Amino acid sequence: MTANRKTGDVILDLQNISLSFGGVKALTNISFNVREHEIRAIIGPNGAGKSSMLNVINGVYRPQQGQITYRGQQRKDMNTYAAAKSGIARTFQNIALFKGMSVLDNIMTGRNLKMKSHFLLQALYWGPAQKEEIAHRQKVEEIIDFLEIQHIRKTPVGRLSYGLQKRVELGRALAAEPEILLLDEPMAGMNVEEKQDMSRFILDVNDQLGTTIVLIEHDMGVVMDISDRVVVLDYGKKIGDGSPAEVLANQEVINAYLGVAH
Repeated sequence: MTANRKTGDVILDLQNISLSFGGVKALTNISFNVREHEIRAIIGPNGAGKSSMLNVINGVYRPQQGQITYRGQQRKDMNTYAAAKSGIARTFQNIALFKGMSVLDNIMTGRNLKMKSHFLLQALYWGPAQKEEIAHRQKVEEIIDFLEIQHIRKTPVGRLSYGLQKRVELGRALAAEPEILLLDEPMAGMNVEEKQDMSRFILDVNDQLGTTIVLIEHDMGVVMDISDRVVVLDYGKKIGDGSPAEVLANQEVINAYLGVAH
């Protein structure tokens, strides 16, 4: 499935990243890169440091050691706002939507960084703010069409199935028009049909929108089907990196993660 996809130059480069909380090492001397337009998977057992690595990329955590280069520029003092402004969006393991708001309004919150009008004009819904609001709503409607959720666009998110809520969360992240999309276990808790749908949408986001994707996922079948390259973590250390086929053939990965007998 990934054979025909063309990836570009390195867009994100992480070198010798180490992160500790008190005396506990979450990440130790990890290096890998992400190429433009690729789907890059991060896998590993529970507690391997996968979510910590995503938190480093989007500025939630600041590593004690290492260097992060994004689009050729070394990042310093990155925070979540700066990461989002620079084109990095993210979804989370646990759904973080506004359950009483409609699908459309939840996705609309993803446009906040794109809004330029003064907040008073926005409150009055007047002049440039009105035109801007209409443009943003048009973009949100395009995302709703893209994700095939037109039929629930006005439904409060709290009434939706788990799989549809995950799709809405993906839509909110896409509303920011990211260059890099970080997906933290996008298929956790889904049934087979929901996983198939989410896999298709991830591929469509990558192929049709050209978005670079970094994802954490426990379903190895999904990872091997949709990923261009896979990096493997175990106890905060990198133990494998390469194509899905190369990772599957890596004995250290087999021992630590796949649980195949020696």
